[in-house]
Amino acid sequence: MSAARLLANVLAHPDRAGSLAASDWNALIAAARAEQLIGTLALRIDADAVPRVVAEILADARDAATEQRRAALWEAEMMRRVLGSLDVPLVLLKGTAFVAAGLAAGQGRHIGDLDVLLPRAAMPRVEQALLAAGWEWAKPDAYDEAYYRRWMHELPPLIHRERDRMIDVHHTILPPTARPTPDADALIAGAVPLGNGLSVLAPADMVIHAALHLFADGDLAGGLRNLWDVDRLLRECSEDDADFWLKLHARAAEHQASAYVARAARLAARLFDTPIPPAWRRGAGLDGLYAWRLLARDGWGRETYPATRFAFYVRSHWIRMPPLMLARHLLIKARRRVGSAGGDAPAR
Repeated sequence: MSAARLLANVLAHPDRAGSLAASDWNALIAAARAEQLIGTLALRIDADAVPRVVAEILADARDAATEQRRAALWEAEMMRRVLGSLDVPLVLLKGTAFVAAGLAAGQGRHIGDLDVLLPRAAMPRVEQALLAAGWEWAKPDAYDEAYYRRWMHELPPLIHRERDRMIDVHHTILPPTARPTPDADALIAGAVPLGNGLSVLAPADMVIHAALHLFADGDLAGGLRNLWDVDRLLRECSEDDADFWLKLHARAAEHQASAYVARAARLAARLFDTPIPPAWRRGAGLDGLYAWRLLARDGWGRETYPATRFAFYVRSHWIRMPPLMLARHLLIKARRRVGSAGGDAPAR
């Protein structure tokens, strides 16, 4: 069993942790750290059922997850204080949204940047307000800035000069050049207020965003954590709403995301035993290849199968850019890497 498969197995069935051998624990901890799931694993496992040294590692992971949760919520509050007076919707995304809404997907979750969605028309005002309040550009590069502003679904990344925390300000959830085109206005209109000036996506939209982020906006590196998000969301949302699967089906079609959401549900069922309706199990097709990519880690947590990784890297660019644009972008990036290596440009 690969280390990542072992991780998926224990996350789904934490009671099995008590029967692991020492070599299994080494692989499990390495994979959990590599996939940024160590905090989640720590909260899933009974500390009294594991070796003492493992219990200490998991205790540290729980403490780190608690601190990340605190920092994420504080950063969201700092953003709210700056942008609240602009009278624009502020929709939290990803990990911060999960913990702010008290969802199971937020339990122990690694949280890096603060991600927020707001109307595109408000972007200039929001940008100026953030810059005036202490945020600054994380990558002040002319080409990158022009690329973000013309082709991406967010502002160039910003970082606060004192708190050293990043914020990603989105006007939609996928690049405009991507094959699926989610309806950003519908996402914002359907958001659920938290009562403090912030909102989170509606339940079905959360699942759709998680699926698109996994399969339509990257090469699946570290994707096991994103698929775990899907598992937690599907379980909780379907338990809370008997009609959830019907709503998810309709909403996914509205956002041109049906195939991505269906694959996410099937793979969650495959790797985490997520309960899904029989109709959602149809059309497995290439699911085995995607599972192979998601589980490609050795006992040290290192990624394996470089050919598979490269294929998914190429795919990630292909689905986000038209061919001519992709060729130009990769050529520019290649030239900059060569120039940087030769001393013609500063390394970044």
